[in-house]
Amino acid sequence: MKIKVDQALVEFQPETKEETAAMQKVWDLIVDCVKSNKKLVPVGEYVPIKKNLARFVIEE
Repeated sequence: MKIKVDQALVEFQPETKEETAAMQKVWDLIVDCVKSNKKLVPVGEYVPIKKNLARFVIEE
């Protein structure tokens, strides 16, 4: 997956069918065309040399 950051805009570009399916699932969980959208909030820390994993929780 490619990730591009341009100031406050972040773009995620899936590179495989599996990543595309996962991105669609995340999108469907976050975006609600009828009500308000949800947001991703970081959980814990991101220290690549320790553990190359970033976690987020989906909030209302």
